[in-house]
This record gives sequence, C-alpha cells and structure tokens, in this order.
Amino acid sequence: MRHNRSMPSWPRHTRSTPPAPALEVQDARSLRATDIRAFCLQAPVEAALLGEHVEALGRYAFYGDQLWCLVSGGRLEGLCWTGGNVVPYRLPPGGAELIAERLRSRRRRYSSIVGPAQDVLGLWSHLEQGAPAPREVRADQPSLTITGTPLVEPNPLVRLSDRADLDVLLRACVAMFTEEVGYSPLDSGSGYERRVRALVESGRSLSWVADTDHGREVIFKAELGTVALGVTQVQGVWVNPRYRGRGYAAAGMAAVVAYAQQHVAPVVSLYVNAYNTAALAVYRKVGFHQVGTFATILF
Repeated sequence: MRHNRSMPSWPRHTRSTPPAPALEVQDARSLRATDIRAFCLQAPVEAALLGEHVEALGRYAFYGDQLWCLVSGGRLEGLCWTGGNVVPYRLPPGGAELIAERLRSRRRRYSSIVGPAQDVLGLWSHLEQGAPAPREVRADQPSLTITGTPLVEPNPLVRLSDRADLDVLLRACVAMFTEEVGYSPLDSGSGYERRVRALVESGRSLSWVADTDHGREVIFKAELGTVALGVTQVQGVWVNPRYRGRGYAAAGMAAVVAYAQQHVAPVVSLYVNAYNTAALAVYRKVGFHQVGTFATILF
C-alpha cells in the first residue's frame, strides 16, 4: 500500500523593503538656501511666485519661518510660502495634508492661495472644510511664457514709469485691480500705494502715459511683479478702457517683453484666467505659449 506524505511547509524568507522615510514639514532655516534654490530651478516658471522669497532667505531671517519645506529622509520634496499669500510648489503625496494641518494649527491668515493648479487645488481640498468661504476660485489659469523675440513690433512709447506720474499711475493701478478683483485695493490701507511706488522706484513698472483730451492719463501699463530664478513674471497688464480695441495691448506687451529680456531676465512669463479669451489672444499674438496651469483662490 502506497502512502502519500505531504511535504513539510517551511517558512519563506522574503527580503522586506524598508519603509519610506516619513514626510515632515521643516522651516527653511533647517536646509541650505542653495539646495532650496536648486529645487526651485527644476521648474523656475512654476516656482517664480515664491522664488523671490527663496533668493532673499539670506537677507531676511524671518523668511525662514514663512517658507516651509517638505522633507523626507533629508531630501527636499516640496515647498510652500506662507506669508500674506500661500504659494505651494511641487507638493508630494501627503504634502498638502501636512501643510493644511500646519496652517490650521498656527492659525495662519492669508488673502489668497496661488500657484500651480495641482498644488493649489490639492491644498484647498484639505483646507476647505472649516475655512472661510472664498470670494472666488479660479481653477484654470494658463501659465504662459516667451523666450524669443516678440512677434509684434514693440510700442516705443511704453517706457519705465516716471515718479512724476505716480498719481495717474496709481489711479490706473487701482482701476485695474478693482476691475480684476472686484474691490478697491485702497480699502485695506496704504500697502497697495507703497507697492506701486516701490515698483516704480525699482524700475519694474512700465507704462505709456500721455496728455490727452481727458488730461494726463495712463493708456497702457504693466509691472514686472516677480523677478527670480531667471524669470520675470508680468502682472497688472491693463489698457485704459477708452483706448481698447486699437492694438495697444499687443504692442505694449511686446515692449514689456523686449525690456524685460534685455534688462531683467531671459524668460518672461505670466498667467491669465482661461475665460479671458481676449487677453489670451493678445499674448499668443505677441509670442507667448502655454507651459502649465495655475490656480488662484481669493478670500
């Protein structure tokens, strides 16, 4: 008679994979500023909004508290600026939740969340419950850039703004902001006026100011709002409503691009609401092309 004997079962020896180092939030002072800047240079157009703060880490010690680093095993994985605005950049899996928890625990107040759409919307998904209702969520803002010569002839009348024109320039800036956001920036104090003045004095405001039948007024203006990481980000583009539809926006932007490329940085960028088809058409006419998508949540 034949007996079937089962073979003994021996435990298998498997090679276990060590767990990934935990992701944690650290203040920027715990890392080298050069390493943080190198991380931003992986995608400088995306990082431009917080790039100026990164490049100023050595000059302003308190920036170390406002720039948060997501670190895993000593390796930098993501960043988030947490000043008056919150600017997330390249948040890794789990990073948005950690940043949201820290913002809540430290009761940080901010007027907007802005940056690459994936980061902004991911962070907002963790902040939304229990947060004040936003005034507006702009989830689709094409991020555009131009590195070559503008395709439109620059308007020679668009030049660096003059201090003597600060009064009319401030009125134009307030009109642009109010048209864009829905309220006057002067309602919250004198900070906006100081910002306009600082941009003029630092050579980062360009405009076409002329004597017209309506007095001295701004016809076109724009600011080099952010300059960092070899990128100029143009902000506050505006054409006086009385002069719209005459091609002034394209020629004005061409002048801004030409100046920025020659004197400031080789790459010029901006972002615009996807529903603003007229502005998108102007920028593409000048030679801008889309490289990503931003999002802004306004409070």
